[in-house]
Amino acid sequence: MDSFLVLFEPDRDGEDTQLPPEPQVGNVEYKLKLVNPSRLRFQHLVTQMKWRLREGHGEAIYEIGVEDSGLLTGLSEEEMTASLETLEQMASTLGATTTVLRERIVEDSRQVAEVLVRKVPDDQHNIEVRVAVMGSVDAGKSTLLGVLTQGQLDNGRGRARLNMFRHLHEVQSGRTSSISHEILGFDEQGEVINYNEVMTSEEICERSSKLVTFMDLAGHRKYLRTTVQGLTGYWPHHVMLVVSGRAGVLGMTREHLALAIALDVPFFIVVTKTDLVAPDEAVLCLKALLNASGCRKTAMIVNDLDDVITAGSSQMNDDVVPIFCVSSVKGDGLDLLTRFLHVLPPGISLKEKERLEQERCEFQIDETFRVPEVGTVVGGLLTRGVITENTSLLIGPMDDGEFATVEVQSIHRNKAPCRMVRASQSASLSIDAAPCPIRAGMVLVSPQENPKGCFFFQATVSVLFHSTTIYPGFQTTVHIGNVRQTAVMEGIMSAGGGIHTNEQASVLFRFLRHPEFVRVGARLLFREGRTKGIGKVTQVFHDA
Repeated sequence: MDSFLVLFEPDRDGEDTQLPPEPQVGNVEYKLKLVNPSRLRFQHLVTQMKWRLREGHGEAIYEIGVEDSGLLTGLSEEEMTASLETLEQMASTLGATTTVLRERIVEDSRQVAEVLVRKVPDDQHNIEVRVAVMGSVDAGKSTLLGVLTQGQLDNGRGRARLNMFRHLHEVQSGRTSSISHEILGFDEQGEVINYNEVMTSEEICERSSKLVTFMDLAGHRKYLRTTVQGLTGYWPHHVMLVVSGRAGVLGMTREHLALAIALDVPFFIVVTKTDLVAPDEAVLCLKALLNASGCRKTAMIVNDLDDVITAGSSQMNDDVVPIFCVSSVKGDGLDLLTRFLHVLPPGISLKEKERLEQERCEFQIDETFRVPEVGTVVGGLLTRGVITENTSLLIGPMDDGEFATVEVQSIHRNKAPCRMVRASQSASLSIDAAPCPIRAGMVLVSPQENPKGCFFFQATVSVLFHSTTIYPGFQTTVHIGNVRQTAVMEGIMSAGGGIHTNEQASVLFRFLRHPEFVRVGARLLFREGRTKGIGKVTQVFHDA
């Protein structure tokens, strides 16, 4: 769905508008009609569909009744029926499914249709999209996720959020302090599959052609480092920024928005608690915030299904931010948000995914557990390669920078057992006992990698905000993927020896506590109080 098109949108006078010309690349295809194609023509159409699916990460949009120039010509009812049948046959040949997203009437009662074609890769049960849920404390993040994934409205006293919490103090305070994962599935017809439909995560995964994995991140400032860790470590495809309609835009709302922009993650906004207060004032504040310097984005208020499809098509466009207004108690707006999640595009192309799977494996450890009768379990994200059961890997780095050999005994994804995990997928791995304590920030890598930890690394950084000047000796918390550790700026290569807000320089960092596994080219984020900066690793010093 990574399209820049604004499809089927009438102008202010209610007259039909012409679409832009058909894009040569991407996942959008225009077809005037598909009536009784010859055998050779049919094979050509199937090959074309296969290419569009690859461009769209397993999803393609077909505009039926539209000429290559973008003119909405339309078809008669008989021609439209025949064209949709041909499209379904083309999709069936590839093992794909079709869903009519919307239809409309143009001149002389002629029809135009927009169809979603979806093909789940042969070696996967479903297409997965990761969404990080962010927002200020008490914005209603966990409650909203509870309603979406459990399929039951909240009672106004927080009943829906109880299933999201992992610790007793979270239940008692009503505030999330850790990262929890929840899933929402969609079948081939686009119908929701959640815990209200089936009983287990395994059943949701088995019955879904598309799976949305939510990461519920903490909203309180005291847990900001955990929130940043989830955002940098799990590589979400999208961010869902939740804003309370009653409290409006708060300081942490701005903080989370700045993080999403700094890490270049596409985001959309959900305004909650519309049953308590009209969302108008919150929406006005959001529009002003999005238009401000440093953001420069256009808000798009989603009011109907047409807006949903347009928002989904524009989600990878950096300039458009969809805004949904919902109530977790009355259910207002939840159907539009659910349909949007159904058409939300994956964040990595099949071509890129295949490339990553060919590389030597690297699994980032974000969580560690001791499970009775199972042993050591590590949870995290596989950034490259493929891991199967009984695979021998290296874990580390230890305090001396070295790695130790372990074996993967079993694999779980989305709380269900599986035999394999592929690049860009999150999972939990049961491993045999390591000869050292395991901590978050370690990695599992292929023995062929010959990995080593490092204390020193160099990066080109840009300071997003600092009240004065940063000089060598400045200590800050550095986030690089799943790595989170205090580091010292040992050297700053700039004319004045320091660096200010909105300035860029090459900086030599030193980890304070223990060595980490860092790759050249990795993106980093550093923060200390209100100070924030981003950058990219340019050199790693293993022997320093």
